Order: sequence, then structure tokens, then C-alpha cells
Amino acid sequence: MKVLVIGAGNMGLAYAKALVKSELLSSDNLMISDTDKEKSKQLETISRFDVYTDLEECLPAADIIFIAVKPYHIDELFGDIKSKMTEDQLVISLMAGVTIQTIQEGLGISKVVRAMPNLPAQVGKGLTSFTASETVSRLELSTVENLLNTTGKSVRLDTENDIDASTGISGSGPAYVFYFMQSMMDAAKKMGFSDHDSKVLVSQTFEGAVELFNKSDLSPQSWMNRVASKGGTTRAALDSMDDNNVRQLIEDAAYAAFDRAVELGK
Repeated sequence: MKVLVIGAGNMGLAYAKALVKSELLSSDNLMISDTDKEKSKQLETISRFDVYTDLEECLPAADIIFIAVKPYHIDELFGDIKSKMTEDQLVISLMAGVTIQTIQEGLGISKVVRAMPNLPAQVGKGLTSFTASETVSRLELSTVENLLNTTGKSVRLDTENDIDASTGISGSGPAYVFYFMQSMMDAAKKMGFSDHDSKVLVSQTFEGAVELFNKSDLSPQSWMNRVASKGGTTRAALDSMDDNNVRQLIEDAAYAAFDRAVELGK
């Protein structure tokens, strides 16, 4: 099995590096292509995969093709490669808002997987949701899942609407966490802590809370109840959030991302 990654941006490169580190592919079976010649030269120094600037040299040999370019590049890309694609090739799209039908029609193929990764894929802690066209076989789906899991975990969803919904939760979700972290760090610095200590206080708190949650069957609400005693400091903070409708605002933000993902797909 030969895999080609088109686009050496953050996400494309994250997958390429993860695939090489895994036992699924040898470096001889992984190719990466980018039109930026300077970036391609830098990639060649990594020596973990074969690097190409001309898709004609690598596309025909690929069994599975990751497309990790910005959505506004698809017209140009599809125009360049449509005539070189074959029906046997399987495309995994990492492009936000680009539908399976758009890819099928743009490339003249049928086997397409639409995937929505998130930023922690760069450190092997990502979550990638995906769905596939009906022409993708069970064996191919199993292979796709194994490939996606090299950057963390994956979840197979039933419909593209589910992909749009997952964009509002896991796809955009890391930014919500960073938003909350930044607010807590700003508060810590106003209380007199240094930049370094503020970062440590907040990052370790998040890491510890997530670890507790993952290693138990308790809900977040149950953990909040365990931490917050009546009349205590934590209860004062949670009451303040409830009074300011923070929970509803977070839900609204997630739906705003979901609605935008739907809009981009039209």
C-alpha cells in the first residue's frame, strides 16, 4: 500500500510524520507533495518519506491519497489531477467544508472519505471524525481508521451532517479550551503570578482534570459536585459562571461553528 499526502501544511505534515512513525507504512511507501519548492527542500532533509513537487511523478503510484490543502485551492488542484486519477484510488479529504459529492465530481472518482481532524493531531493526541461514501469497502474503512489513528483517535460517523456537528465540538474545540486557558492565565497574572507560574498553574490544572475524567465513569457535573462544597471557593466560582450564563454561551459558540461548517459546505 502506497500513501500520498498532498499538502505539507500543519495537518498534512502531522499525518505524514505520524504515518512514518507507525508500523503501518515504511518510508518507501509514503509520499508527500507540495507546490512550495522551498518547503519541499526542507522536507527532503527530514528523510522520512519521498518528497515531490510534481504530482505527475507520484499520483499514479498512490493507493490512498490524503488531500490536506486549503479548500480555496481545490478548483486548481482538481483541475490538475482529475485526468490522472483512477477509480481504484481512495481519497481521504482533510479539507473543512468540502463535501464528498464535491470531491467525487471534481475528481471523477467514487471512493472518498471525509475526515475532520483537530490540532492536537500534531502531538499524537488528536481526534479525527470521519465518514465515507458507500463505495468504500469494510476492509478499506478498517485501513482508513488505522491510518487516522496514527495521530490519536478516530470516530466513524454516519453522515456528513455529523461531520459538520463534530467540527463544532472536536474540530474547533481546542480553540475553546485555549480561550478558557487564556482567561485563567490572565486572571492569574492579575493576581500577581508571573507568566511562567500562570502557565504552570493553568496547564497542570487542565491536564490533571482531564486525566481524572478519563480514568473514571463520572460525568463532568459529578466531578464539579465533588470539588465544590457549599459556601466554598469553587462554589463561588461556579455560581458566578451560572449567573453569567457561561454554559449557554459555550453551547451557542459550538453551534456557531457547526452552522458555519454547514454554510461552507454549500
